[in-house]
Amino acid sequence: MVKHQPLQVYERQLCLSCLTGIYGCRWKRYQRSHDDTTKWELLWSLLLLFTFCLLLVWFYFWWEAHNDYNEFNWVLYERSGEWSDGTVPILATTAAGFTYIAFLMVSASSSIHRGHAPTLANMLFVMAGCEQFSSVSLARFVLALCHVAVGQQLNLHWLHKIGVSAALLTTVVAVISVNQVWGEEWDVVPISLQATGPFLHIGALAAVTALSWIVASQVARAEKTRFQVVVLLLYLSMLLGLYLVPLSITSPCIMERSDLKPRPKVIGHQGAPMVELFWSILVVLRLGITHEAKGQGKGPGPATHCPDLAPENTLVSFQRALQMEVTGLEADVAISVDGVPFLMRDRTLCRTTDVEKVFPDRRTEDASFFNWTDLRQLNAGKWFLEDDPFWTVHMLSQAERWLVANQSVCSLQQLLVLAAPRNRTVVFRLRRPPAGHPRRHSWINDTLEAVRAAGLPLSLVMWTPDEDRERVRRAAPELLQTSLRKRSLQTLQQQGISRMLLRYNQASTQDLREFSESNVSVTLHTVNEPWLYSVLWCSGVPSVSSEAPQLLKKLAAPAWLMVQDERMRSYNPEQIMLSAAVRRSSRDVNIMKEKLILLR
Repeated sequence: MVKHQPLQVYERQLCLSCLTGIYGCRWKRYQRSHDDTTKWELLWSLLLLFTFCLLLVWFYFWWEAHNDYNEFNWVLYERSGEWSDGTVPILATTAAGFTYIAFLMVSASSSIHRGHAPTLANMLFVMAGCEQFSSVSLARFVLALCHVAVGQQLNLHWLHKIGVSAALLTTVVAVISVNQVWGEEWDVVPISLQATGPFLHIGALAAVTALSWIVASQVARAEKTRFQVVVLLLYLSMLLGLYLVPLSITSPCIMERSDLKPRPKVIGHQGAPMVELFWSILVVLRLGITHEAKGQGKGPGPATHCPDLAPENTLVSFQRALQMEVTGLEADVAISVDGVPFLMRDRTLCRTTDVEKVFPDRRTEDASFFNWTDLRQLNAGKWFLEDDPFWTVHMLSQAERWLVANQSVCSLQQLLVLAAPRNRTVVFRLRRPPAGHPRRHSWINDTLEAVRAAGLPLSLVMWTPDEDRERVRRAAPELLQTSLRKRSLQTLQQQGISRMLLRYNQASTQDLREFSESNVSVTLHTVNEPWLYSVLWCSGVPSVSSEAPQLLKKLAAPAWLMVQDERMRSYNPEQIMLSAAVRRSSRDVNIMKEKLILLR
């Protein structure tokens, strides 16, 4: 009698094979191991976790620094002498590195999902030796700890180890470099948290609450009491910390609605020259969808041009800023060799004019050493069409391109004449001529003469130079004396300064309150993002300077507003969402209310 031995059939585990294969190149069943993870591999897991957290912070920084991309490009231009969009390679490499590390993190967490208690307990003791680690690290570790099951050994492949090391070193070098050349930009992180804090807190609560059933099931199935106590204490500590976070979060948008100050006035910085790449993509997509819905074919049609684009410091740029109902105009002014103040930010004419074609021997010469006759020969618009600094030239119609292509260098007097009929405020940063310039000692008088000759009331001109300020006050007492530096109230009163033009990170809510009580008006620059405009609105800022007034004018109210009593109860998602939708129709708001009620 012949006995047949049944064949052993293994269950296919495609998901597990993919995860262990991607993480450690262990695609076959026999390559996987249920042994404890070695301390060396635990160290690599922690290094992977640290790299992920660092890239997460780095990615968040560049996402919120979107307001100042143009400023970053200007910093690079001053160092290299050539204009380029340096944010594109940084964003591309950051997104690629973050995606790669996040992918490995998911693979590691899912592999640990099939890990066992001794391995994860070892990770707990290793991490307990660290002084600090972020809430993201804690959340990832709790997720790994609660996914204890059948046991899989962590073994990061050597190629991934090289990739993780390269990502970590590159990010560390990038952080150090940015800190050296653009250190003040780190202030955007705490400022942005004032706008995103409630939403991040709600998301964190939702994520940790979703983990509760996993924690409960793993605690119930665990055999060791010590392990159960550690998991519960770790989870409850994190949950308690999240519920106490609102007590430490401060935001100017947590206030009584009656205390909200009037909408900040918007001053067009260099006119209306900028629509950033991110917003231009949104405009193109929105208009493209609209045309497709109307049966006009795919892609943007003839109406996709944006009327809010123009080269900086040109008449057409300021004209379009006035069309957006800005309350003032801001420009950068230099003095020509024959004493004519003209608009120019750069020290040379290479970037924004065709000086290489008209005066090839003088391309690197300081712009102040040109006379007004020579400056009028230069074209100040073609560079905008050729370089396409904001990737938005395709939005311009043929007529607008012709108008931009025929722009010339603008004088200060032309700007003042343009602002006079509408009684708009004008503020300009005056650059003193360099040594050896014939107007180096008469530049203040030359500028005063141009201001008086324009016909704009002097009470609408913000005077910023500190040189000979007392003499200027006596000669033209109607001028609005403005400081470009933050000064004490005593110094402001002694020098007769009634206004300040500061970067948006240089004035806190308390500073704004004190300056307002002393009748000192503060204008903050450069504000291009709606979220930043909303935070400054809640802070009580009287006015801001912006390169994108076309975006700020669409904001009818702060992005969100929370009453103090509601905050003490907890963050109210309905209140935040309805406040953010204040610009929508009543029908849309009612629909949103119904959806929120159903979600409850």
